[in-house]
Amino acid sequence: MPTARFRPTWLLILAASLPMFMAALDNLVVTSALPVLQREFDASIEDLQWFVNAYTLAFAGLILVAVALGDRFGRRRVFAIGLALFTVSSVLCALSVESWQLIAARAVQGASAAALMPLSLTLLSTSVAPRLRPLAIGVWSGVTGLGVALGPLVGGAVVEGLNWNAIFWLNVPIGVLSLPLVLAVLPESFGRRVRIDLVGVGLASGGLLAVVYGIVRAESVGWGSAPIVATLTAGVVLLALFVVWERRTPDPLLSLGLFRDRGFSAANVVGVLFSFGIFGAIFILIQFLQIVQGYSPLEAGVLTMPWTMAPMVVAPLAGLAVPRFGTRLPIVTGLVFVAAALTWIALVMTEDVGYDRLVVAFALAGVGMGLVIAPSATAVLATIRDEDNAKASGTNSALREVGVALGIAVLTAVFTGAGGQLTPSGYVDAAVVAVLAGAGVVGLGALAALALPHGRAARAGGSPAAVPEPVGAARR
Repeated sequence: MPTARFRPTWLLILAASLPMFMAALDNLVVTSALPVLQREFDASIEDLQWFVNAYTLAFAGLILVAVALGDRFGRRRVFAIGLALFTVSSVLCALSVESWQLIAARAVQGASAAALMPLSLTLLSTSVAPRLRPLAIGVWSGVTGLGVALGPLVGGAVVEGLNWNAIFWLNVPIGVLSLPLVLAVLPESFGRRVRIDLVGVGLASGGLLAVVYGIVRAESVGWGSAPIVATLTAGVVLLALFVVWERRTPDPLLSLGLFRDRGFSAANVVGVLFSFGIFGAIFILIQFLQIVQGYSPLEAGVLTMPWTMAPMVVAPLAGLAVPRFGTRLPIVTGLVFVAAALTWIALVMTEDVGYDRLVVAFALAGVGMGLVIAPSATAVLATIRDEDNAKASGTNSALREVGVALGIAVLTAVFTGAGGQLTPSGYVDAAVVAVLAGAGVVGLGALAALALPHGRAARAGGSPAAVPEPVGAARR
C-alpha cells in the first residue's frame, strides 16, 4: 500500500466503480428486455425465469467463494479475472441463438459478478485514505445505485433503437476500458488465507438449484409428479446436509454462529423476504407494461422511473437518519410502504388501467425501497463484531440473491397456477394474484423487522454509525 498515496482518489473510485456500474446496469437491463427476448427466442415463461435466475443463483452460490479466493490469491487479481469473464460472457450472451445458450452465458455472468461486487468495495476501501473512505464508499454506492436505476431506461432505449443483443454488447467496451484501469490503478491486497469450503459450495449450490428448478418446472410437469417430488426432496436434503456440514467444518462457507445474534438473523430474514417479494413482483409487472399495455421497452423504462429513481434520493437520507432513529423504524416503514404499493397496483390492475392510477404506487414503492436498503446494510452489522463483518456482509448478499431467485420462481408459479399466459388477454387476472402474493411476502418481512433491536443505532452492539466494512475486507 505504500504507493497508494500517488494514485488520485477519483481515479481509485473510477477503477472500482466502473465495473460495478456495468454489472448493476446489466441486471435490470435484462429484466426490462424480457418481453423482447420472449419474442426473439420464442421462449417459454420457464426460459424467461432462467434468463434471470441463472445469473442470481450463480451469483449467490459463489459470492463467498470469490471473497475467499480474493483473500488467498489477491483481491485485484480475482477482481480482474471476474471482470474479464464478465466481458467474455457478455459476448456469449450477445451471440446466443438458442434459449439454453443465453441461460448458460447468464450463469457465467452471475459467477463473474460474484467477484465484482464484494471485491470492488474491498479494493476501494483498502486503497483510499481512511479520512476519505466514507466519501469514496458513498460515491461507489451512488454509482452502483445509478446503474440499477438506469437499467430499465437504458435497456429500453437500446432494445428499441437497436437489436436485443445490444444490451450485452454494451458491456464489452466498458469491460475493455475497465480492465487495464483496474490493473494499473488499484493496488493488490490480501486477507486471511483459509481453506475454501468446496463441499459447502457444492451442497448449497446444488440444493438451491434443485429447489428453484423444481418450482420452475412444477407447473408444466405437475407438483405431484415423481420428477418434481424427487427434485424438490433432493434440494431440501442437500440444503440440510449443507447446514450439518457447516456446523462441523473448521472453515465454513457460511458462519452459522452469526445467526445466534437476534439482530443479524432478523436482518437476513427481512432481506430474503424483501428481495423475494419485490423482485418477484417486478418480474411480473415489467411484462405487464409491455405485453398487456403495449408500451415499448423504452416507454416502460420511463414509466417506472418514479420507482427506480426514488431509492437514489431516499436511501442516502435514510442512511443519515439511522444513527438518530435506529434501523427498525425506517425498515418497518419502508416494507409497509412497499407492501401497500404492491397491493395498490394489484387492486387497480386492468388491461387498460391508466398510468395516473399507477404512478403514485410506483413512487411509494420506490420510497419504501429507499427506506429499506441503507438501514438494512447497517442492521446486518449493527451487533456483529468487527472481525466478523466480512462474513456477515457476504452472507447477507448471498441470501438476498437467494430471495430474488426464489421470488421470481415462486411468484411465476403462482402466475401460471392461476392460469396466466404471456398474452394481453390472458395475463392480468393471474398477475393480480401473483403481485398480491408478493405484497404478502413483503408484509411478512415487515413483521420480521419488528424483531430488530429498537432504538438508536449507536446503542447497538456494533458501530453502525460508521461506514460498514465492505465484504471481504481484511481483518485488522
